[in-house]
Amino acid sequence: MQISEELRQSVVRSLPEVNEIGDETLRNQVIDAWAYALGKSSFTAIDEIRASGNPDTPPLKRGTQTHHIRGVTLLAMRIGDELTEMFPELEVDRDLLIACALCHDVGKPWEFDPENQARWRESPTAAGFPSIRHPGYGVHVCLTVGLPEAVAHTAGAHSGEGELVVRSLENTIVHHADYTFWRVLDAGGLLEHA
Repeated sequence: MQISEELRQSVVRSLPEVNEIGDETLRNQVIDAWAYALGKSSFTAIDEIRASGNPDTPPLKRGTQTHHIRGVTLLAMRIGDELTEMFPELEVDRDLLIACALCHDVGKPWEFDPENQARWRESPTAAGFPSIRHPGYGVHVCLTVGLPEAVAHTAGAHSGEGELVVRSLENTIVHHADYTFWRVLDAGGLLEHA
């Protein structure tokens, strides 16, 4: 799939934290991952994706997936920075941590795509409902664009699926930042409940 420069620039505008990644190759792979994921969906920007953990869970009262991804990334960066300052022997790879945080939900354009949701709902016995959750599809996206295995590991194991594996250090940080994001905002009344 050809990735347009317009789509790449859309990703950079949505996720300015990508510029915190010092390694240019890794930074470009993160941008390509999101551009690829969007290009394989009916979304044209991350800002169009509903801000919820899963398609059927309560969304944020305001905001989009951009707010979630940026929030998790900022939390993960602070966790990594603060703990490595306190414990210099903690070997957090900051560039890798940022890439992992930015790509933890890179599979959501697939799972949240209204066309896929309608297709799966219409015939769940054909391919499942969903056919592939965002963690699994995120692994595909990460490996397709050449991201390091550690980033694919985080995409695939940041959520409940990660209970079946030993999480890497960076994935552990992202996992806790992700759950903290949703739980704190829920406790603060910022999620829509029926």
